[in-house]
Order: sequence, then structure tokens, then C-alpha cells
Amino acid sequence: MPELPEVENARQVVEKALDRAIADIDDHDEYECRPHRPGEIKHALVGGRLTAAHRRGKAMWCETQTADGSEGPTLGIHLGMGGRVIVTAPEGEDSSDYGGGNAKIGVRKKDKPEWTRFSMTFDDGGQLRLFDKRRLGRVRLEPDIEALGPDAGEITRDEFRDMVSASKAPLKARLLDQNAISGVGNLLADEVLWQTSLSPSRRSNTLSQDEIDELRRVLRRCIRSAIRKGGVHTGEIIPYRNADSDCPRCGAAMKRGTVGGRTTWFCSKEQG
Repeated sequence: MPELPEVENARQVVEKALDRAIADIDDHDEYECRPHRPGEIKHALVGGRLTAAHRRGKAMWCETQTADGSEGPTLGIHLGMGGRVIVTAPEGEDSSDYGGGNAKIGVRKKDKPEWTRFSMTFDDGGQLRLFDKRRLGRVRLEPDIEALGPDAGEITRDEFRDMVSASKAPLKARLLDQNAISGVGNLLADEVLWQTSLSPSRRSNTLSQDEIDELRRVLRRCIRSAIRKGGVHTGEIIPYRNADSDCPRCGAAMKRGTVGGRTTWFCSKEQG
């Protein structure tokens, strides 16, 4: 599941599609575009433009403008487990495809045309495409984002203190609760808890304010680093999340557990 940094990189890609007139839309995939019927998204957006790309946590959506300049419907784009957003440059320009961040990626050798589940064609010849081999992404009009908690990269100190201290849940489970704080996934949670030497199973309401403040500082730092480097897989502890690894900081064995129904890796000595 893409986490906040991957979705932020995708949002930056979508920004390359802003203010380009929409000439056509292929929304034939009824599963990816549920609950809409084929042609419904096309009818709502063709002739208009995407005017802004937003993100909260793992949710991404675009504001639109109709052909007459009035406010159009919101378009939500969810990457699912492994979806990629690709925006191609105007026809005839040297630059090609963009996806997975700011790097040009082009079409990969094993990509199949049928894995493009949704596409938006602009009048300049370029496209925005949701490429989704596993068909677990989602494109829909007027997505509901109100249930999401504050964005993990923007949550204030007071909001974060309240979010942590108000719960008796294990700390990792609290961090993964998208209604409490949006954007933290399994890998990012393990990275942040390892960097702060906090046990993932420790009860959230037992942390001191100093510990909560440090947790927030590290979380924000890890998010910025992952966005810059291309994803949460670039975290320091991620390569050591396996049974044959030792903690790169103290040398103790890495341990596997389950917290809140999620597989969790932690240092057996410093986080035990």
C-alpha cells in the first residue's frame, strides 16, 4: 500500500497535468472507476481542466474547472497497492513520461497496455494515466476525505499530543489509525518507532509529552526524507526487516511481531 511519501510523489506528477484542456477520457474499467458507469466520469470532465492537485495522508484528489470556467466536480485518484500515475508531455516535446516522483520513467518493458485502467487525454496530445497491474486503485468523482485525520506531515504539536495521549491502543496501531492521523503505513511506522527506540506495543497514553514531541519530530523528518528519496522503502531500518538481520544501531537481533493485526519489525533490545 502506498504511504504518504509515495502519494505525495504521485501528486507532484499530477501537477504536470494541471491547466491542460481535457479532450477525452477512457473510464471503461467499471471496477477501478466504481461506482461510476463507463462514460460517467468522461461526461463530467471532458472540455474542462484539472486546476489543483491535493493530498491528505494517502488520499489524493484534483479540483476541476468546466469548459465555461465554473467549478467542476472533484476527481479522486487512489493508487491502490501498486498503481502508478503517469503524465506524458505534450505531443512533439522531448520529455516523455513522468511517474513515481519527479524522475522520468518511460514505459517499462513488462508493462502491458491493458494495465492502464484510466486515462485522460489532453488537447495537446499528452495524457494522464493510472497504470495499475493489480487493479486495486480507484478513480471516482467527489471522494469522501472528511473521515481522515490530520495529515501526518502537517499535524500540529498540540494535535499530535492529543492524538497519542487520548488512546490506550498500542503505539503502532495508533499511528496506523487513518482516522486519528492520515498517511502513516506499516513501513513508515516501523521506521519512526525504530528511530525513536519506542516499543510498537507500548500503550500510547503512557508516553510523556517529551516522548510525544520527539516522535512527531522524527515522523516529520522521516516523511521529508522519504519524499526526497522516492518512497518509504528508503528508510534506514527497512532493509533489516527480516529474520536474518540485526539492528544496525546496536547489533541486537531484529524481532518480528504482530501489533494491531499488522506485521511489525523492531529491535529486540532497544524496543523490546
